[in-house]
Amino acid sequence: MEDVPAGQYHFDPETYLDMVTSEMPAYFALQEATAEATTGFFAARILELGVGTGETAERVLAVHPMALLTGIDESPEMLDRACKRLPQADLRVGRLEDPLPEGTYDLVVSALAVHHLDSDGKADLFMRVAERLRPGGRFVLADLVIPDDASDTITPIDDGAYDKPSRVEDQLRWLQAAGFLARVTWAHRDLAVIAGDRP
Repeated sequence: MEDVPAGQYHFDPETYLDMVTSEMPAYFALQEATAEATTGFFAARILELGVGTGETAERVLAVHPMALLTGIDESPEMLDRACKRLPQADLRVGRLEDPLPEGTYDLVVSALAVHHLDSDGKADLFMRVAERLRPGGRFVLADLVIPDDASDTITPIDDGAYDKPSRVEDQLRWLQAAGFLARVTWAHRDLAVIAGDRP
């Protein structure tokens, strides 16, 4: 395991769910919408970016019960919790900025992790995700966004040191530049789910 970079913030797996649901009332709706966005095709190999405690993975694997899941998260403590929920998964400590796990995947999923990257980091990640997806594969991105209407900003964020949400239209443009056919499948205030298919 790599050392945690100085200043990197880690959530407490014991309190994470209570914290996130109190700050994000639509959290469970976002999770369900994320799983729904993975339907309609067969996925044998799934890569999750930002596994956390396994909330998203459990829902996605319910849709794709025969799939093999590889996942990364920068927090060993969160991964320890996820390992108990996902004993068959290949879970690894890793950051979104690091090279992605080797191999080709049918589906890449990320929920509430990519908003920690700045604009260039997101665009770069989308390119690297496209390289890992087979033709016909899908990238499902569920995240905190900057809404068009400022009154829809309800999730507390920091001053930009750790939380760096972007507008949906910018992310759609970066996904298109990476070769995806991307569309919004669900949106609620400052949350959105985007599905990008690789032709």
